[in-house]
Amino acid sequence: MWRTFLAVHASGSLSGAARTLGVTQPAVTAQLRSLEEVLGERLFERSARGVTPTPRADELAARLAGPFAAVAEAIGGAGAGDDGPHPPVRLGGAADLLAEVVVPALAPLVAAGVRLQVVPGSSGALVDSLRAGVLDLVVASERPRGRSVLATPLTDETFILVAAPGVAPAPVASPDDLGAVPLLAYAHDVPILRRYWRHVFGARLEREPALTFPDLRALREAALAGAGATALPLHACREVLASGRLVDLHPSDDPPINTLFLVRRSGAPAPHVERVRAAVTRAVIDALS
Repeated sequence: MWRTFLAVHASGSLSGAARTLGVTQPAVTAQLRSLEEVLGERLFERSARGVTPTPRADELAARLAGPFAAVAEAIGGAGAGDDGPHPPVRLGGAADLLAEVVVPALAPLVAAGVRLQVVPGSSGALVDSLRAGVLDLVVASERPRGRSVLATPLTDETFILVAAPGVAPAPVASPDDLGAVPLLAYAHDVPILRRYWRHVFGARLEREPALTFPDLRALREAALAGAGATALPLHACREVLASGRLVDLHPSDDPPINTLFLVRRSGAPAPHVERVRAAVTRAVIDALS
């Protein structure tokens, strides 16, 4: 029962705990109900989006996580009473950041036996999946709300406006200088470019993008090919800027920044999830600093 309790607390949902334990959801529900009857108190508040631990549940999880983790390590990495390997750590984030920064840094853990399921997507949708127990960790570009998840700031990414040499005037003095230059955007509502326009130029971006692609690597390659101008985080274009293949169109001492967060559910994470969390934290900080 206690192992089931910890799985529910860590996943934030009955279905997520069932997947982690390899049992049915009714079995998880029955064990949790039995534990609550033994304790004589409710441990989770149920809702359509999952379960929220009570303060008593948080206290119990904090006290039990250490001993259970020690048992797991002592028997070779399996959970108490579990003869199989750890379930995969399910990690979400922006496709470009995952591919170029996070996954290469996790190679040693994969080689050591840690299994990973990497899911690209937008921060809002991925955090919803985290709350539902579908994911274990999310690298998010905005701080999520709510008590069911914990968001730790990682570092700030700096955005710059770039284009291939000759595509746009450099340096750009005002948005009017870019009137004839196609814009390459992450999404149709141009969230990154809108923020750049507002922060750097003090103006509202009214134009439609010429190209949208929800992957900063694709925008970088399109800019390199001469398609137009785009705003990219410095870590995604540092090398091509140094080589002169892209140019910074508006050098600034006060560029727009965005804070990245590593998000997980409340409660003590399983040891293998904690190892991935630590490696992701180091990788993102090192790459963006």
